[in-house]
Amino acid sequence: QVQLVESGGGLVQPGGSLRLSCAASGFTLDYYAIGWFRQAPGKEREGVSCISGSDGSTYYADSVKGRFTISRDNAKNTVYLRMNSLKPEDTAVYYCAAHPRTTIQAMCIMKYGNYWGQGTQVTVSS
Repeated sequence: QVQLVESGGGLVQPGGSLRLSCAASGFTLDYYAIGWFRQAPGKEREGVSCISGSDGSTYYADSVKGRFTISRDNAKNTVYLRMNSLKPEDTAVYYCAAHPRTTIQAMCIMKYGNYWGQGTQVTVSS
């Protein structure tokens, strides 16, 4: 059974950090582009960061550039999103997705995904 499972969300104070994990089962992430997306209440889902399966190149939304880092560990079949300097506006449900045939720019901007996780809540509040 193909599955993506996110973890690592929680409540953090402004300026704090979290690391989200996206673990895959039922398929191998190696050749998939993986993206992190988020959706805040009343807002559309947006692409946060995407990473290529072929060369490890990365894409970041302007709102998170310099604060978030996406990485992948193919041996663990897992992709991570390290989030530093968190702001209240980063509060959202974070989802990961996988797609076998897309550019990372298209994946993040157009929100492409063949497989999606169930999401993990990130709340940034004092």
